Amino acid sequence: MNKVILMGRLTRDPEVRYSAGENSTAVARYTLAVDRRFRRNNDGEQTADFIGCVAFGRSAEFAEKYFRQGLKVIVTGRIQTGSYTNKDGQRVYTTDVVVEDQEFAESKAASESHMNGGFQAAPAPAPSAPAGDGFMNIPDGIDEELPFN
Repeated sequence: MNKVILMGRLTRDPEVRYSAGENSTAVARYTLAVDRRFRRNNDGEQTADFIGCVAFGRSAEFAEKYFRQGLKVIVTGRIQTGSYTNKDGQRVYTTDVVVEDQEFAESKAASESHMNGGFQAAPAPAPSAPAGDGFMNIPDGIDEELPFN
C-alpha cells in the first residue's frame, strides 16, 4: 500500500501550468514544510521536512484558487518516484507526493493571523442562526465562493 498523509504549511504559492493539447489539464506543484515530531538540534529548534506535492485536474485548480504561502493544509496521496536527465547530462531522481485529496487544516482567521506575523485578525462574523431543520442558512450570492459544487 502506498498512502501518505501530510500536514504542513505551503512554502510559497502553488505553481500551476496547463498541459498542451485539446483537453488541457491543470498541474499544480507546491512544497509543504512539515514539522518533525522531535527536535533535532541541541538548542531545541524545530526542524522540518520540505516535501514536494503535485496535484492534477480539479485539485490543481482548487490549489491555484485557494492555496497561498503560509497556509496550513492536509494532503493525502501517494509517493511517486521518477528520474530524468538534466541539460548537463546528469541523471536526476525525483520523489513527489501525488495529491489525491487536500483540505484546509485551520480556519481562515487563524491562517491570516499566522501569515500576518502572528497578529490576531479581526474575529470572524458569527454564523447565521440554524434553520428549523438544524442546518445553517447560507447567505444569497455566496455560491460562487464555495470551493465545491
